[in-house]
Amino acid sequence: MLTKLIDVFLSVIFILSCGSPAAVVQKDEWNTNYRYVFVHGLGGWGHYDLPNHFVRYWGMFSGDVFGTLEKEGFDCYAASVNPTGSAWDRVCELYAQLTGNVVDYGKAHSEQMGHERYGADFRNRALIPAWSAEDKINLLGHSFGGVTVRLLAELMANGSEAERAATPDNEISGLFTGGKADWIYSITTLSAPHNGTSAYTVSKEGEPVQRTNNGLTGGVRAALASIISIGTQPVKDGRLDVDYAGPDMYIDNAIALNEKISTLPNAYYFSFSTTSTDKNEEGVYVPDEANMEPLFVGSAELIGKFTGETAGGYYLDESWQESDGLVNLISARAPFNAPQKEFDEADVQPGIWNIMPVMRGDHMTFMGGLSIRHPELKAFYLTHLDRINRL
Repeated sequence: MLTKLIDVFLSVIFILSCGSPAAVVQKDEWNTNYRYVFVHGLGGWGHYDLPNHFVRYWGMFSGDVFGTLEKEGFDCYAASVNPTGSAWDRVCELYAQLTGNVVDYGKAHSEQMGHERYGADFRNRALIPAWSAEDKINLLGHSFGGVTVRLLAELMANGSEAERAATPDNEISGLFTGGKADWIYSITTLSAPHNGTSAYTVSKEGEPVQRTNNGLTGGVRAALASIISIGTQPVKDGRLDVDYAGPDMYIDNAIALNEKISTLPNAYYFSFSTTSTDKNEEGVYVPDEANMEPLFVGSAELIGKFTGETAGGYYLDESWQESDGLVNLISARAPFNAPQKEFDEADVQPGIWNIMPVMRGDHMTFMGGLSIRHPELKAFYLTHLDRINRL
């Protein structure tokens, strides 16, 4: 009963804070209407997680995004993957949720990394009703969720040679066999660290620097900030230290992972990025605190003045200093090794990253933020999903 009351209370806040969306959905021009699967980032949550009963990850204090989208005819689902897990483990969890199976992290991977091969059981509780070449899906990933959906697409298309070699045919997961590239219609990333983030390079002991005494008003917002901060700390369970989200976002490791992820020739790709730092008179980027959640001010300050080498010898010059507080703008645009171009509404082709215009905002803009600062979030998603359906 308490949970329902809280949901109603938050829904009222959402409605009052956002008003009516400004986007116009052009249903008469739709060519498809496939399901939309949203994948959260580091420290996030989704459909199967307790925090989702109190505050929706997709919308937070900017409004009930899914409610608005579904009223306009879009079928949307919020996946739940390990908030601190590696890209590989998160993909395995996502695949099991979408297909209604037991999570299989792979025989080769689990033995190499030192953890259990099998995880949660999603039989009889799949996230979506159907998934196939006929029932395609559109994937959207915020932050590390963007890396997650890219790797999912790669494994769906090409599988894993290592897992095929290590696993008997009668027990291998369909995720590792490949041949399913046409199950995915589009991929959209939102403030994703495609090429890693220097927040880890400039921090102590590999942990992002965040300012948590952030002056947030309201008990719910302060509690949510604490949840996100705590949720980014991995729970050590004996596995190798590389099998977590943090190491996957180190620049050296992210660039190496990019070499293993191809761009599917028949899928549409969109990459959105944000910035809320500005170059000052000294030539370094400083946070625009009027447009940045205080949670990210500390890391933005360090990112904005850093130049130097990563542990692997990759040099970060001034082009890496502009950021949204956590992810460098240069990294969020698109994977360095992928085909890409600036977005042109009249020329959207599959098999190439469409780099969307940079939006003013911090790393939490696309999920609504901890403060009521993004009244056009509903309109943003309505416009973009309508765009995809008209392709």
